[in-house]
Order: sequence, then C-alpha cells, then structure tokens
Amino acid sequence: MADLNERRATVANETVVSGADKILLEVLRNRFQAIVDEMGYVVLRTGHTVFVKETGDFGVALVSTSGEVYATPYRVGVHLMVGNPMGDAIRYVEERLGGCHEGDVFLCNDPVSSGGMATHLPDIFIWKPIFDHGELLCFAWSFIHFSDVGGRVPGSIAPSNTDTYQEGIVFPPVRLMSRGELNQEVLSILLANCRIPDLNWGDIKAQLAGLNTAERRLHDLIGRYGSEAVRHGIGDVLDYAEAQARRVIDTIPEGIYRFTDYLETDHVLPGRLQRIQIAMTIDGSDMTLDFTGTDPQVQAAFNVPTGGKDGHWMVAFGLVSFLRTLAPDLILNSGAVRPMHFIFPEGSLLNPEPKAPYGVRAATMFRLFDIVLGALGQALPDKINAAGSGQGSILLVSVPDPETGGTKVSVVQPLVGGSGGRPMKDGLDGTDVGMGFLKNVPAESIEQEVPVLIGRYALRENSGGPGYYRGGVGVELRLKVFPPNGVITSRGMERYTFRPWGRLGGKAGTTGFTTLNPGTAREREIGKIDVLQLEPGDEVFIGTQGGGGYGDPLARPVLKVLEDVRNELVSPEQARESYGVVILGGEIDQVATDALRAELRAQRGDSLPAFDFGPERDAFERTWTPGLQDAILAETADYPMMMRHFLRARLFAHLEQRFKAGECVEPAEIGPILEAIREAELTVGR
Repeated sequence: MADLNERRATVANETVVSGADKILLEVLRNRFQAIVDEMGYVVLRTGHTVFVKETGDFGVALVSTSGEVYATPYRVGVHLMVGNPMGDAIRYVEERLGGCHEGDVFLCNDPVSSGGMATHLPDIFIWKPIFDHGELLCFAWSFIHFSDVGGRVPGSIAPSNTDTYQEGIVFPPVRLMSRGELNQEVLSILLANCRIPDLNWGDIKAQLAGLNTAERRLHDLIGRYGSEAVRHGIGDVLDYAEAQARRVIDTIPEGIYRFTDYLETDHVLPGRLQRIQIAMTIDGSDMTLDFTGTDPQVQAAFNVPTGGKDGHWMVAFGLVSFLRTLAPDLILNSGAVRPMHFIFPEGSLLNPEPKAPYGVRAATMFRLFDIVLGALGQALPDKINAAGSGQGSILLVSVPDPETGGTKVSVVQPLVGGSGGRPMKDGLDGTDVGMGFLKNVPAESIEQEVPVLIGRYALRENSGGPGYYRGGVGVELRLKVFPPNGVITSRGMERYTFRPWGRLGGKAGTTGFTTLNPGTAREREIGKIDVLQLEPGDEVFIGTQGGGGYGDPLARPVLKVLEDVRNELVSPEQARESYGVVILGGEIDQVATDALRAELRAQRGDSLPAFDFGPERDAFERTWTPGLQDAILAETADYPMMMRHFLRARLFAHLEQRFKAGECVEPAEIGPILEAIREAELTVGR
C-alpha cells in the first residue's frame, strides 16, 4: 500500500516522469505518434476489402515488451484498443514457440490462447518483434477485421451461432513469417478456409506493409536519438499517460455509482434480454468497475472474452473516451487504463468459458459504453451525454460469383444511429460517439463491389429523442439485391426493444426497424436480422435509432425547433407534441406556442427524471423486477454451464407462461420452480 500511495503522489504531482528530460519525452511521444499514424495510413491505402479501405475497421499500434500499447493512431482505424492486449500472446510465443527472432511475424485470432487480445475470429492480429542490435525493443502490431474467415455463414458472424467452431477457423499464435521467410503452410490453411482468399491475402499484405513501415521508422529514430533514449521513452510515455488519467479521475466525486442496462438477444434467444450491471467505485485516482450481477454467458454470439483482465479495451474504451473529453491532450496508450480495475464474474457474459461464441461481441461492447456512461452520469450529471443509438451493426451481403464459381462477400454499411444529446450541444446525426471510428461506405463503392442497389441512404426524421439538446437522428437505408441465393447478415442490431435513454428531462430516442419488401404485397416487418435468405429483387429497408434527448424539451429555443423542422429532422407534428412549438405555414405561432408549452408543463409537473428509459423498459421491469432477476441469477449460478443454459431456457419459458396468464412471481418462488423443472426434465426415463 505504501508503494501504491507513493506512486500516486508522484503521478499526481507529475514532478518527474521516470527521470526523463521532458523536452526529449515530448519529442519521442510525437515521433511515436507519427510512426503509428503512418502505419495506419499504409494499411488504409493498401487494404483490399471495403471494410478496410472504406469503413476503416482495423488497428495498428506500437507495443512494449510487456504487452502495453504505447502509441496508437488518433484519426485512422480503431483507435481505442489500449490496455495490455498482448501480454498472454507474448507469453504463449515464449513458452510454446521458443521465443521470437528478428524477421519473425506472428498471427493469431484465438481469444483463448491470446488471453482476450483477439475477441472474435474475424479479427486477424499480426505482430512483428522489433530488434536493436539483437535485443528486443518492442513490437509493431496490427489487426484487420476480415470480411470472412469461414464458418457457418458468409462473413463468419451470425448472432445465432452457438459455439466458436461455427464462426470460422481458429489460429492460436503461429509464425506467419520465420526469420523473414513466409510460412506458406500457415497461409495456405488460412486462405483455404475462407470465402474470399484473394482479398484476405491482400489485407494481410497491407498489414505486413504497416509493420515493415514501423520497423524502418523505429530504426531511424534509434539512429537519431539512441537506443537507450527510445527504450526509456517507451516507459515514460506510458507513465505520463497514467499521470494524466489519474489527474482526471481524481476530479470525480468519490463514491459507488450503480447502473443497469440490457442487451437484446431476443431475436435468437426468444424472450431473452441479458442484464448487464455495474457498480463503479471511485477512490481517489483509482476506479473499480464491478460487473457482479451481470447475466451468465449465452449460447449465442454475444459473449465478450475479456479473460478477466483489468483495463480490457472492450470495456475501457468508453472510459478512455470520457477521459479524453475532459482532457483532450490525454495520450492514447495503455498508461491511461492503469487506474482502471475490473471485476468480471467467471462464466458471465463478460468473462465466458473458453469456446463460447464471440462473433457479435461488439454489440455487448457498445452496450457497455452506455452502461459506463450511465454510472458516470450519476457522479457527474452535468458532463455526461444521453444514450446514443447503442448499435454498431455491420450489414453484410453475400451473392454467388458467376465468373469464379465462388462467392462475393462484402460489407454494405455500418448501421449506426444518432448520438445522445450532450450537456452543451445536440447529439450528432447519423453517427454515435461510441462508434465514430466506423466510417460509412459510399453507395457507389458497394454497388461496384457487389450487384446491389442502394435506393436510399438518408437521415431518419423524428428519431432523435426530444430534449433541450435534441438526440441525434438515425439513418434509413434501402438495399435491393439482384442475384438469386443472396444472403444478408447484420450482426449486432440493438435497441429494437428498449429505447436509448434520455437524461435530465430529455426523452428516450426511438428504436430501430427492419422491413422486407416495403410498399409491396410481400411487405413485412422482420425486426433484427440474423441470417436472411433473399429472392432476386428483394429489398430491405432499415431504420436505425435516434439518441436520447438531454434536458427539458419544453425549454428548447423555438428557433432551434423551427430549424429542425425545416431540415426535416423533426416533423411539425413532433414539434407540437414533444416541444410544444406550433408551426403554421412554415413559421412559429408564438402565442399558440406559449399557451401550449404552459399547458404541457402543467400536465407534466416540475419534476424531471434523471433518466428516461422509455415505456417498454419500464413495463418490462414491472414484471421482471430487479429482485426477480437477482433470484434467477443466484439460483442458477452453481450449475455447470451447459446445464445452466438448459435450465434457464426452461425457467424463462415457464415464467413467460405465468406472466401471460396474468400471474405474478415472487423472487422466493424461483428456487422451488427451478427444482421442479430440474426434477421433471432430468429424471425422465430413470
């Protein structure tokens, strides 16, 4: 404890930074940043798939010998993969592969052996040890989300996958290159097990180009400043980021802040929503996030393989975004997550047993972003946004390729909605702050890649939650597929059941929708997509969510409401109903507006809720009370995982029948009900 307190004092005061000359440290920090920026642009400009060259779903970094990211780009690729992602992969190479040598390049996509560095199989990580005169200096590191790595469905990911074997080929750490020579056997196995081998090989070469660029630039840096200066600089820049993060955390009022939200798995697990619960403790410049009370892992592809690690990037990225909002000069590296301590129950949605399905883990990650901000919103009510769309779904299409006899697989669009209203501005339209690293794909690009037609790609009117600061509106997308045997997957569709929540009097945003063949005799609402088989000429119409509003909508300046109406973000009807603004002939009727706002305030009262979760969640929790959910979790906790899946499914079906019959169920009844189910189901034939 004395050592920790001494470190806190040193870090908080920033009187020294590991003894480094601060000017040299700033020079090295900027040089490290320039190197990873160049790496990122090399991958972006040389990648082959739409998911790289348009959407930018890849990452690059420089990593210390202990596995901490010490530099990653700010503006290109996925820039929030900080933490200690490589620690287990480094140990695996040392213990299983005999260590690394100059010219080696390693490849891995396995969440288990990498200890949560990889979080689902399409993320192919490769890294290269960088040596200086025979001594290991650091690693250059890269991943790309491959558009297909084999498995049950085109694109490899479907929410309904029940284990990791359905999601594609698995590679624990292997040598892709050994002392500069390509391992053709490894490459051949990878490419033989995917639907788009040529494109995947092109993306791997883009990664290799990025790693080689980093190696050259680091050797240039050593040549100018010397090996010792660079080695010290790696450690010092991590310490400096920790100091910056602790300074911000120390401004948060101490205490324990709790929040709950739900992941929507009901389209593949009927009637099932997964509770994620957090208790955030602020203690000086340290924060602990305890996820006890979170539901167990599921037999669907929503599990997050954190390995139980402190600072895991899929949980920490919301916190890092928050820290950088308050301290824009915060260095983006693993030092920033050192003050963050996580508690993940074993076997839970956030720390599953090995070989669980992981493909749609990003849906859970985006919900975690909302949950972390919901807890922070209680500590800092005037600094935290309302919830954004909470969806970062990737719409992917697969069609036969008549020229090759194979399959064309391509991402169509990241389906992201609007962000939540902010304490000082409206939410962003058509994008969410938690998913800002996902870029949209121009319609012309996707139409060139595969035989589809984008009939509409536009902002969605009336989707943003009303507030003094309006929630950002979502988007609408119409997609027509022409060839036969077309398949669409769209993993991670969320907020179709519960709305993005509003803050401090702001109203919840809208849920999403999916319509098949709109405006025809075959029109039908299909909700969230898992794996959708299409006939030639079928059209899919998708609307994403609007973010929650922030603050009292009846206090929003009337001219702002008029501007929204003129921009077709808000209809005249919603202006009247939600904002109390009467617009006639394209202009404000001020007398009628004043009267209507007074009437609406009288009906509502003066008390404004801290959170507006929407009527759907309110109704759900009146039946599925927190106490009932606690009892279900406790009574099923001690069963082995496969038995737990079985019993929970039977238990939920039983409870649903009772609820439909108008009955109430008390928490104390769960144990006897479960025992009766177990006896009835598991003693058959004995």
